Amino acid sequence: MTLTLGIYPGGLLGDDHGIVHPVSPDVPDRIIEALDQLQGDTAGLSVRAYRPFSGTETPLEPPTPADPQSYLQRGRTLDLVLQFREPSGELDGWPEFVREAIRTGGPHLASVQICEEPNARLPIVDGSIPNVRNALVQGVIAAKQEARGLGHSVAVGFNAVPTFDPADTFWSELGALADAQCWQSLDYVGLDFFPDVFRPIPAGQLAEAVVAVLRAFRHTDLPKAGIPKSVAMRICENGWPTGPGRTEQRQAETLETVIRAVAALADDLNIDGYSLFALRDADSTADGLFHRFGLLHDDYTPKPAFETYRQLISELGPRPVVPAP
Repeated sequence: MTLTLGIYPGGLLGDDHGIVHPVSPDVPDRIIEALDQLQGDTAGLSVRAYRPFSGTETPLEPPTPADPQSYLQRGRTLDLVLQFREPSGELDGWPEFVREAIRTGGPHLASVQICEEPNARLPIVDGSIPNVRNALVQGVIAAKQEARGLGHSVAVGFNAVPTFDPADTFWSELGALADAQCWQSLDYVGLDFFPDVFRPIPAGQLAEAVVAVLRAFRHTDLPKAGIPKSVAMRICENGWPTGPGRTEQRQAETLETVIRAVAALADDLNIDGYSLFALRDADSTADGLFHRFGLLHDDYTPKPAFETYRQLISELGPRPVVPAP
């Protein structure tokens, strides 16, 4: 199976305490140059973007990157995340917000993710918002209805983080809430995971750990909700930061190990995509865990992992279609 490979090109990100703002604003020309280099002569690259919803107040974070459409050149497509950030959990305006995103996404809109990590109870993601499961179900249905009505081929899905607690009830509760219409509207379920970032893993055991997480997600978590194997999996966020005790060379080695492990399981687990987090550092001088996830420093100079990912995209990404003579 050919993987759709992608990347989040923004500098804004979240940590356990809130929003980490980049030390400098995005420079679109430098981002486009970097995306062109990563894409090389492959047929395309997925560009990940986030857009928050709140019906009663201004969301704490703005859309990021600010203008993703400007990066959709040379066949690149948009992977749009619609975050449910209404503090009250009220759904007024949410389905229309989703439908409007489909309508305005344009021909480059390839996929829409409904909610951001709805099973993670952290204040910076949707799992901390009341009623998020209902928002997920209604959002998936609304997105697919709008796409079908417009005749647009848009993959609709949602994402989650690995569940290590056997007492966690997210998947069974979601399965009880969703109906056949929801699952018939669902094209993929994404996984956000960051092996060896929050829980250290010896380098020699990293590939084995990645395989274990991916298999558990497919064979244990998704069946609890009644999601069949015909619904694709994809990696929506994965990365490894540099910083104190984390060398740039180790970043390149870790990302290659993870991406090759994902690619090796693509056929077996029906994995259709991988997106890396992130293109550039928020602050290359800061020592915080969340500041240096980039393949580039905050001044857009490359780390070794930039070339590693470029080579992997060239090897694993889709090839251009050559017209018949």
